[in-house]
Amino acid sequence: MTLSLRYAPEVEQARAAGDPIVALESTIITHGMPYPQNVETARQVEAAIRENGVVPATMAIIDGQIHIGLTDAELDALAQAKDVAKLSRADIAACIATGGTGATTVAATMICARLAGISVFATGGIGGVHRGAEETFDISADLQELAQSPVTVVAAGAKAILDLPKTLETLETLGVPVITVGQDAFPAFWSRDSGVPAPIRMDSPTEIAAAHQTRVAMGLPGGQLVANPIPAEAEISRETLDPVIAQALDEAAAQNITAKDVTPFLLQRIFELTEGRSLTANITLVMNNARLAAKIAREMT
Repeated sequence: MTLSLRYAPEVEQARAAGDPIVALESTIITHGMPYPQNVETARQVEAAIRENGVVPATMAIIDGQIHIGLTDAELDALAQAKDVAKLSRADIAACIATGGTGATTVAATMICARLAGISVFATGGIGGVHRGAEETFDISADLQELAQSPVTVVAAGAKAILDLPKTLETLETLGVPVITVGQDAFPAFWSRDSGVPAPIRMDSPTEIAAAHQTRVAMGLPGGQLVANPIPAEAEISRETLDPVIAQALDEAAAQNITAKDVTPFLLQRIFELTEGRSLTANITLVMNNARLAAKIAREMT
């Protein structure tokens, strides 16, 4: 069979002109926050990319079609849709084959970006090795996807609810470059410093773009993770977050929450326990990542 990619008009024009494009995920719209804040945030992120001279391409599966970029009407409809699947590598093909609708996680967005020839993707934070994975084997498909799809993923590190040292060890084993921007410490999503050293440091979009293009020229598979620290004025310190995360993890274990339900539960409880500060920080870091991703995409073209 032949896959059908449905390009938004703006993205189609950028492809024809050879203009830079940055991929965006859609789970932040369907599973990240309520309507209308979700669509407002999505539009703000897209606007931040356009302001840097780059075209945004929000990925989603709608009625079995792979959408590379969404029109304004499609974005609004997705933001209000009910029972939207949360798609990763394991279930994206089944969703397409059965004519379903689903939002793309980091892994699924990377797959769609690869199919469309898009090399840069901006997100909030990647998934990784969950705490207690030595018993649950709960490891995000995002890590394997980084080792397979040639996409530079700009994030504020891995989500702070994860086991960050094990996440970095796994990425190293998979041969995925982890580049922290402008500092020597790996960031932890809401916090600038995770307490773990950065494997690689780079200080400019030019260097990051060159690293991606060098990997391509060498024939190395996979992409690279660019860890972009949250702006200092928006961060929540580790000292503040650690007890909050510990409480949320204890509650998840007590309620026997597992698999795909873990991350949404933890993020919601952290939002409640921080009285909304975590969501405000999340929006700020996504915007910050979008701007950097746009600059990297421009360097690549």
